[in-house]
Amino acid sequence: MNTLNLSTPSPALSRRPGSLAAVLALALTVLAPSQGLLRPPADALLLLAALAALRPASGPGRGALSLGLILAAAVALFLALPTPLQGGDGLRLLAILALAQCSVRLLAEQPDSRWSGPATAGLFGLWLLYVWELGVTVFEVPRVLLPAPSLIVQALWDHAATLGGDFVQTVLKSVLIGYLLGNGLGVLTGIAIDRAPFLQRGLQPVAALTSTVPLVGVAPIAVMWFGFDWPSKAAVIVLMTFFPALINTLAGLEAAGKLERELMHSYAAGYRRTLLWLRLPTALPHIFGALKVNATLSLIGAIVAEFFGSPTAGLGFRISTEAARMNMPLVWAAIVVAALTGSGLYALLSRLERRVNFWHPAFRSR
Repeated sequence: MNTLNLSTPSPALSRRPGSLAAVLALALTVLAPSQGLLRPPADALLLLAALAALRPASGPGRGALSLGLILAAAVALFLALPTPLQGGDGLRLLAILALAQCSVRLLAEQPDSRWSGPATAGLFGLWLLYVWELGVTVFEVPRVLLPAPSLIVQALWDHAATLGGDFVQTVLKSVLIGYLLGNGLGVLTGIAIDRAPFLQRGLQPVAALTSTVPLVGVAPIAVMWFGFDWPSKAAVIVLMTFFPALINTLAGLEAAGKLERELMHSYAAGYRRTLLWLRLPTALPHIFGALKVNATLSLIGAIVAEFFGSPTAGLGFRISTEAARMNMPLVWAAIVVAALTGSGLYALLSRLERRVNFWHPAFRSR
């Protein structure tokens, strides 16, 4: 006799992720009064997007249709809203925010693939930019307080050559050279301290002291010692990145187990072979952790150091001078360049870590 399995819900009864948000969007759209020429088409798109989000997904085509309708409704609503808000426009805003949450959950619940994570993060970022643009435009926020994303993109386009020169000055000269020197010296000093115990008693306290020196106090001194150009900024970055690289190298070298060391000793392996074939590979996850942290620290250090003296180029110089002129779109454009650079460096190091440490349990399961 066939029995009905009540533990597993049927596809027809399964609730789609974000359906409650879609119901809320549908109710808010119906309650909002229609006024003006552009609001009825925007309301129609909102209704279609909410209905599409309510229907159970039956494949990637249905999901793509739902996402497309939601994005089209968002664009239509942005074009239809007046400044200041009137009538039921607040209900429409709540409806589009509910559909935004529904779209992110819909994309996140798709079958796992190599692009599902980046696509979900990208869609969430687009919604944040949309809400930013919508809020600044509708509520007429002064650009001195917070410029709209469209103005920032326009500043990126209009001042691309200037920002490109700032990128070369700050990133390719100061950050790159200081980052390589600081991390290289930190790793080599860690290996030297591990080799000679008396260096650990002498150098490690001095290295710890360097991590407590405030950046705002070191930057003016570095400018006086090395001049206003990139060497002073590179010196500040070396000081910032040296200690994390040193501490993580020492922790990684100590991570090799006693059993593995005894096995290398039974093979008559000396210190050099044990270091190259056992201890350094074991220390690589710790070293990459320091490299990723220092990637963002070095960029922050270079920008802050440029506040205390710089030639007529650099992201920090651009931020400080344009902020004094109240040219906030260009200030935010320089911040966007710095943020994208830091994120790109971090992503590049993460990908390199995955390639180098493929043997590590943290990466073998991915």
